[in-house]
Amino acid sequence: MVVMSLGEFLWSLLVIFFMVIYFMMLLQVIIDVFRRHDASGGKKAAWLIFLFIAPLIGLLAYMITNSEGMAQRSVVTAERAGYVPAAASSGPTAQIAQAKDLLDSGAITQDEYATIKAKALQ
Repeated sequence: MVVMSLGEFLWSLLVIFFMVIYFMMLLQVIIDVFRRHDASGGKKAAWLIFLFIAPLIGLLAYMITNSEGMAQRSVVTAERAGYVPAAASSGPTAQIAQAKDLLDSGAITQDEYATIKAKALQ
């Protein structure tokens, strides 16, 4: 029976944690390589080969050189999936805009719109 000390156990947990983080980052980069529309097939293949030959260096190089594009593509994907940031959908401006849309469609009256607007501005 193998007995591990507390230090060995905690070290193992730390190593496993960073391995999981590393593989999550690697998977995200591989997904982003395929999601790119601005790169040719040869460029995508070169990035993938670089990621498989030198994974850590390739991962860091891709994230440094393409971080802005990765963020933009993630936002576009989230918007297409219907995700809206909570801050953008719950502020007073958003509430008034939703109420105005309801007023324009005839779902609420002018008095109800004024009540909603007053509550949002408080």
